[in-house]
Amino acid sequence: MAQFFQIHPENPQARLIKQAVELIRSGGLVAYPTDSAYALGCHIGDKMALDRIRAIRQLDKHHNFTLMCRDLSELATYARVDNQTFRLLKGHTPGAFTFILEATSEVPKRLMHPKRKTIGMRVPDNPIALALLEELGEPLMTSSLIMPGDTVPLTDPYDIRLSLEHQLELVIDGGFCGMEATTVVDLTGDAPELIRQGCGDASDFLE
Repeated sequence: MAQFFQIHPENPQARLIKQAVELIRSGGLVAYPTDSAYALGCHIGDKMALDRIRAIRQLDKHHNFTLMCRDLSELATYARVDNQTFRLLKGHTPGAFTFILEATSEVPKRLMHPKRKTIGMRVPDNPIALALLEELGEPLMTSSLIMPGDTVPLTDPYDIRLSLEHQLELVIDGGFCGMEATTVVDLTGDAPELIRQGCGDASDFLE
């Protein structure tokens, strides 16, 4: 049965953030708010929790998972970023974008795309997500909370609890945070490629 924390969307309570991170570190699967919609998160090194996300979302082995990072310097530890890409990232982080980048050896192989060795990277603009990342001290393995057969993420924490209370350890109620997933942009080629249009404005990448 999932625990249910009501965390203030602008001033997250440190005690609840600490408890949430303890659950993540001990193998827990968490639904939490971001600046686009709610997402599923688990510890970067936890294979069992990752398999549970795959099962909930019915994802195949080619799915690009995402690492949620505190800032660009943390992102650059887990992805190969040249100067031009860094400038592009700097202009769009934090924000509702997921960037597909070439992974470094710091990324567990099971999180990478099996052939392309890529990983999704993201820096959120949400106080609760950032507080979790700060307390955790490393990226959070994350995936949009889009259920099988749906095209948009779950947006209501009470609906999330109702649907997934036996499959999660924690649902964080951070209020309404949007109804669209992130905009996904692949930066591994010669030019940026728009993979999914979400709530981030992709016009800069399509010039």
